[in-house]
Amino acid sequence: MNASGLIVAVAMLSVLSGCAGGLVKASPPDTYALSSAPEVTGQRSRNRQILINEPTALKALDSEQIVIRPTPSSLQYLANSQWSDRLPKIVQDKLVQAFEDSGRVGGVGRPGDGLAIDFKILTAIRAFEIKADAGESAVVELSAKLLNDRNGVVLASTVFRATAPVAGSGNAAYVQSLDRAFEVVVRDLVNWTLSRI
Repeated sequence: MNASGLIVAVAMLSVLSGCAGGLVKASPPDTYALSSAPEVTGQRSRNRQILINEPTALKALDSEQIVIRPTPSSLQYLANSQWSDRLPKIVQDKLVQAFEDSGRVGGVGRPGDGLAIDFKILTAIRAFEIKADAGESAVVELSAKLLNDRNGVVLASTVFRATAPVAGSGNAAYVQSLDRAFEVVVRDLVNWTLSRI
């Protein structure tokens, strides 16, 4: 075989190997959701309607990735795992669900639902991560503002934070600990809101 024939043969092998490589698919990541909203026992405000905006979050938390913080100043993402949607959308959905399931308000919805709103809850996700620098624990922290939608006045604001140790090993154990911490935050936020409207 001459030199030009050898070059053509090598080029054909490269193309074929590239095609074969394109057919091999990596297994999809495990997908996780947060469990159903916790039961709450706050005051009844059946004549009030609440709007839940999608929480704000920094780019690291505004995705489907599950955050691991090996040191206070660095972060990574949990390998082969993802949330079922963007984290802020999941948090918004669970807050709406918690108010709906409580049966203690006249209505609750998202922007665009067409409710005559009395109050808005504005939240920001400050932390939703596994801290791995001193043992392993889940940390969930949300800041919240309760806004009177009639006059734009902020009635109250606070920060909700909960932690839960990681029990067991593997990705599912990390997610379960995040779920437990988030449940405490949601319950506290809903009860706090009901006590102020």
